Amino acid sequence: MDQVHWLSDEEQRAWRALAGVVMLLPSALDTQLQRDSQLTHFAYTVMAMLSESPTRSARMSELAALANGSQSRLSHLVARLEERGWVRRERTPQDGRGYVAVLTDAGYEKVVESAPGHVGEVRRLVFDALTPEQVARMEEVARAILAKVDEDETC
Repeated sequence: MDQVHWLSDEEQRAWRALAGVVMLLPSALDTQLQRDSQLTHFAYTVMAMLSESPTRSARMSELAALANGSQSRLSHLVARLEERGWVRRERTPQDGRGYVAVLTDAGYEKVVESAPGHVGEVRRLVFDALTPEQVARMEEVARAILAKVDEDETC
């Protein structure tokens, strides 16, 4: 039987703190967005990624990676966003084989309307608790973990 490399006391404390953040923060962000904007955090993230593109569009596969979601989950979400008139799907202009998601004008307005409340909640829950040095370390640590969790991560 393989020998287990148990966590040290310091690693155990760090892991439990991170696990708490991973479990509680998404729910807190979802709660604010659903209450104030009738959006999930994933939907907001997808629409925000599209709003930041110069063409307000992205290939579905690229968008899934940008939003840290699976292509299947993204496809279901985009279908719901299409029903609300916030996103539309189009064939890729380059090869016609894939699809791009395009943020509509109404979708862009929804992102602009939703952003202040979301940013305020992120600031309140995350950044107000940290020093500038901790913010820099948080980015470094988060990127290192993402690189292990998502081998295709390009951050």
